[in-house]
Amino acid sequence: MSTPEKNANEAARPPARTVLITGAAKRLGREIALKLAANGWRIAVHFRDSVEDARITVAQCAQHTPGAAAFRSNLGNETAVRNLLPTVIAEFGQVDAVVNCASTFEKDSPATFSFEAMEKHMRSNAGAALLLSQALHTHINKRRVSEPDTTGVVVNLLDQQIWNQAPDFVSYTLSKAALDAANSMLALALHPVIRVVGVAPEIASRGPMLRGEKMADREEAHSQTGSPTKPDAANAVLLALQDTRLHATTLLVEDDVVRGVPK
Repeated sequence: MSTPEKNANEAARPPARTVLITGAAKRLGREIALKLAANGWRIAVHFRDSVEDARITVAQCAQHTPGAAAFRSNLGNETAVRNLLPTVIAEFGQVDAVVNCASTFEKDSPATFSFEAMEKHMRSNAGAALLLSQALHTHINKRRVSEPDTTGVVVNLLDQQIWNQAPDFVSYTLSKAALDAANSMLALALHPVIRVVGVAPEIASRGPMLRGEKMADREEAHSQTGSPTKPDAANAVLLALQDTRLHATTLLVEDDVVRGVPK
């Protein structure tokens, strides 16, 4: 039964934290969404084409948190990216963090490289992350007018391939290297309003093209049932969001160990 004291306590309680996760409909993005939902975050599930996967992710997140919704956007389109965070804010009232997880991941080599392929990867893998970081910074600054201590967090998913390069994913690797550089620049430019942290899963956990179709099928089956296929990377993202000491650094996820990137 509701009481005046209970109602007063609920009114005084701050709203749950909200995070926008790009590419959250399936695979690693879904695992991150489920991990954060289980820890009290309201989840904005971004997707591009995976409508049914996004619906499943939202339903699974809703089992843990009262706030979860899906948002469709093409991260290769600048206008669409600029509209994404305001749309999430309109739905939830506020956003406290952005996890840039979505990636274009297509094979090319020095022999097949083209400006078109490079631009496609740069737009979605690096440019979108910069625009969303910019948008979060603007949003948090507006909130700081009435709530001076408010801060936000950006977590950028990198890839250890940028330190262990192979010649078969040229445009993808270049775009992730650009995001790594952007991570450092954003940390300088957006502090102290925004903390910026990178998370770099091990190469073997990236996707089907390097691990073979059999492993990819198994990952997809686990993802559909909500089993934790990427618990270590998801835990690293949770750590990046919650540990206020982490800023301007990258967490490497290897063999159940999370450590700082060597400088």
